[in-house]
Amino acid sequence: MISTLLTLFIVGIVALLVLSVMGALLGIAVGLLFKVLPILIVGYVVIRLLAPRQKKLSAEDRAWLER
Repeated sequence: MISTLLTLFIVGIVALLVLSVMGALLGIAVGLLFKVLPILIVGYVVIRLLAPRQKKLSAEDRAWLER
């Protein structure tokens, strides 16, 4: 009888630990998704819009790259 109660107690403690870790991971994922990701997307778009367009390579550059 006491061993059954101890087993259930240990299973409950393990379940609480697993659920708390899962909740923490979910919280981190949601934080990254809704707070960090929009900032990264806006930064990427701004950099893509402000970056100068690539120019054509000169003959010297092409020759140097083909070496």
